[in-house]
This record gives sequence, C-alpha cells and structure tokens, in this order.
Amino acid sequence: MAFDGSAIAALLDSVVAKGALHGIAAVVVDRHGQLFHHASGAANDRTMFRNASMTKAVATTAALQLVEQGRLKLDDKVESILPQFAEFRMLDGFDGDVPRLRAPASKATVRQLMTHTAGLGYFFTNEKLLRYLSLTGEPSPLSGLKRSLSVPMVNDPGTAWEYGVNADWLGLVVEKLSGQSLGGYLREHVWGPLGMKDSTFTPTAEQRQRLLPVMQRQPDGSLAPSPHDLPPSSEWDAAGHGSYGTIQDYGRFVRAWLDDGAGVLKPETVAMALQKHIGDIQLPTLMKAAVPELSNDVPSMPVPQSWGLGFHLTLADLPGMRSHGTADWAGVFNSYYWIDRAKGVGGVLMTQVLPFFDPAVIETLIGFEMAVYQQVGAAVPATA
Repeated sequence: MAFDGSAIAALLDSVVAKGALHGIAAVVVDRHGQLFHHASGAANDRTMFRNASMTKAVATTAALQLVEQGRLKLDDKVESILPQFAEFRMLDGFDGDVPRLRAPASKATVRQLMTHTAGLGYFFTNEKLLRYLSLTGEPSPLSGLKRSLSVPMVNDPGTAWEYGVNADWLGLVVEKLSGQSLGGYLREHVWGPLGMKDSTFTPTAEQRQRLLPVMQRQPDGSLAPSPHDLPPSSEWDAAGHGSYGTIQDYGRFVRAWLDDGAGVLKPETVAMALQKHIGDIQLPTLMKAAVPELSNDVPSMPVPQSWGLGFHLTLADLPGMRSHGTADWAGVFNSYYWIDRAKGVGGVLMTQVLPFFDPAVIETLIGFEMAVYQQVGAAVPATA
C-alpha cells in the first residue's frame, strides 16, 4: 500500500518553522514494517531520544515473556520474588511535618505493577509524595539513586490507579528471575530480535552526540535549554524511564505489537495484555502536576478508557482517529505512541521538550494521528 506522508511532513516542518519546536520526528508503521518517517528541525534520521516512560511498555514485554515461560505469574506477590518489597510502608498523611506511615492493607502483585495499581507514586504527579521528599531529603528517581524506588506507597495496593515507579520494580523482577541486567536481557530478547539497534540504558559517547537536546517551554511560549534531564548515570536500568533510542527503533517495537508479537511474544499474550486489567478502578479525570517544570496538568480524554498490561487503552472508536482497544502511552519529554491493532497501524511522535503535555506538541500529535487515518484508516484491513 502506498503511503503519502506529505501532509505529515508539512505539519512537522511548519511547527518547527514557526519556532514552536526545535526538533520533532514521526514514524508510521503497519504489521509489516515502516510506512513513513520524517524528521524536522534539529532532529534527523539518526537522532537519539530519551524514551522516558515509553520504556515501561518494553520492560512489560520482557516480563510477559517470563509469564509465557512459566517463570512468573501475574498474580504473584512482588515480595515473593523481591523480599525487599515487603518493607514498603504506606504514607497516610502528615502530623505537622512528620510523615505518618503504616503497613499497606494488602500485598502488591506483578499485575498491579503492570497496571499502576500497586500503590506506588511519582513525586511530580503526587503532592503528598513531593512533600515527603522535601521533608525527608529522600531522592527522586531522576537522581539515578536506586533508593529513590523505596519511598513510601501513596495508596493501598489494588485500590487506585496512580502513576509511579511500578515499572521500575517490574524491571527488577525481570532482573531477579533472568539473572541478567535489564539492558542485557532486552538486548537478547526484545531489542535484538526486533532490530532495535540503538536502544540502550547506557548511550555511548557517539550516541550522546546524536541526542536531541531537551528544551524548556518558557512563559512567553518560547523555548530555552532545559535544566532538567535524565541523570548521566544510574544505579539501575530504570525500566520506568531510563532507555534511549531512535524513533525508528520504537517504531519496530510498535510494529511487533501490531504483528501479534512478531515472535517476541505469542499472539495470545498480546491479545491478553491489551484487555482491561484493573477491574472497576477508574482512571483519574485529571492527572494533576505537582512539579510544573516537568509536567502540565493532564486531563483525561472524555471517552471510555482503562489500563492493560503496560499500556493505556482507549475503549471507543474515535472518529477519524484510533479504534476501540488501541494501546498507547507517552514519555515526559513529549513523546507519544499508539498501537491500533484493529486497523493494523501505529504511530510514534517524538520531541524533547518540557513540561509534559505541551500544547504545541499535543496539537501536532492530533494533527499527525488524523493525517495517518486519512491515509490508512479505511485501507488497512482489520484483524479477524
């Protein structure tokens, strides 16, 4: 099928030309491979990006491989694999400036790590946790210090959806069961088989030279170099945020999920993972930012949605856009992807701008998705 990406290329070029973004890239894939790629501004064909939270789905894929092999069960208690997880306390509130801690009411499971229902939070989206770090001097995950993963829970496991360091712990589960570092495991079992040759937790000097700089949106709408970045080194392979790669690499990952796992996962695992896995738990109508330099407030789409294993799910057909059951997520530096198995198409849009949910990027993302479906929406046959 011929894919005319001229409208997408013009969209990316225009947003750079008017100064709204310094560099941006897009890729479109179907089950067979790449349909289209374009980079504009400071981005080019070989640009490296910080994947940030787009790392989570890749780490979940690794864990799902262990589930397939019978080495891991979704409802295993996390502490049965990682005994240190039993030491977690729950942050109930504060008595003055003293954190009030208690034992969690239930034991978190592997499934809850994959669905952000294990009770763990992030300092930049949870005021309570941000205050805890301020009072105690404990580090954030952006410090590169592994003890940042052990700050208290903010909910009892299984009671609420809360964005947090769940995938980091899932990565530690993979490491414990495989006997490899997460990066080593992914090179052998995910990145390598899918041809994701630039994907890594530890970029070389040459790869760092290809890294698109992070820019910070200013109050007047202009861009300036950002003081915020991933740490130059980390004490662990951060499954929640720590990988780097090209947009073509991530397109290969999206293609694998479109193509029934592409040999990396079994088709039945892919289908199972992209079902609703959080029961009656509702996603928040607003993900409120606690650190405005890192994220804007993120409103929920006014359509049915839920969470699968490693992915957000849209549970409605969006006219001219994605289909019911589409999986997606994003990274804090304003990178986004979606996987529409019903129509057999996926897209990735990447830049490196803070704070997250930047209006100029969101406008471009919507335009990109609509342009994709004008091309392929009706032409790509749905799966049986």
